[in-house]
Amino acid sequence: MSMNFQRKIPIPQEVKKEFPLNEEMIQIKAQRDEQIRQVFEGTSDKFILIIGPCSADHRDPVLEYVSRLRTIQEKVSDKIILIPRIYTNKPRTTGQGYKGMLHQPNPDAKPDMYNGIVAIRELHLTALRDYGFSCADEMLYPENHRYLSDLLAYVAIGARSVENQQHRLTASGLDVPAGMKNPTGGDLNVMLNAITAAQGGHTFLYRGWEVHSDGNPLAHAILRGYIDYTGKSCSNYHYEDLLQLNELYAKSGLVNPSVIVDTNHNNSGKKYLEQIRIAKDVVHSRNQNKDIKALVKGLMIESYLEDGAQCIGEGVFGKSITDPCLGWDKTEQLIFDIAEKL
Repeated sequence: MSMNFQRKIPIPQEVKKEFPLNEEMIQIKAQRDEQIRQVFEGTSDKFILIIGPCSADHRDPVLEYVSRLRTIQEKVSDKIILIPRIYTNKPRTTGQGYKGMLHQPNPDAKPDMYNGIVAIRELHLTALRDYGFSCADEMLYPENHRYLSDLLAYVAIGARSVENQQHRLTASGLDVPAGMKNPTGGDLNVMLNAITAAQGGHTFLYRGWEVHSDGNPLAHAILRGYIDYTGKSCSNYHYEDLLQLNELYAKSGLVNPSVIVDTNHNNSGKKYLEQIRIAKDVVHSRNQNKDIKALVKGLMIESYLEDGAQCIGEGVFGKSITDPCLGWDKTEQLIFDIAEKL
């Protein structure tokens, strides 16, 4: 056999028992879950910003970033719900490169999966305990979701994962919003099929158990742009794109039609500074059309303490080691600009 089994990893229940939530944290998360649910159900007109680093690479700068978001949240709470991105898994197109804190709690060291699980749970716990934020993470590995299931406010299913059956069925058993990205090729029907699967109930195999899910009515679309057959990066956040998605939703019979617009990735052509323009463009589209306003629940923005990106080992505090991000000053101004325009 070509796999060498290194060690048995504790099951989620054991890790949760060792690193538990206290009663205050449970109440804060429940309150935030309800506020976020109301947005996706259309009973609240608040706008959601899922915002933060491309990857949570180091504990200290991520928590510094979260602490700054806390200060801003108090100033825009009448209009915006901030959900920090603490993305602890990094999908790699070729399988090479840094795969996130789950794999490498220290990016400069070798992979260490157990300490990675502890590191990501402690990071999400600290964000909730010290700053009152339940956060977002990508469900890159469905079997690992239970290590964080009591902490997360939002789960994203990536463009490479959205066609995968296990991702769709696991999303159907979540009790928080699950955003299904359009695939890298851009086919919106694939995304809508994923949402349909996630909103339905299923019986399936999960972590060695036969389980039944009730369906997740908060499963929804994420538009992130795509790559066409020539390899060209194409966007899908424009006014016409949002109208098209609204029409597809109307024909689908899905509940709680919603979309989060990802301002980076192929929507920006990975030109991270374009996120500012794209975010304002989407807000403008909402203001011009009541159907778009009802459909677009928020934005996904990649930002960190410093502009751009660096190589692993360069050591710039709060600068991404994966995709380039907006720096803090631009991020702060953008949040205030969005709040003013809503």
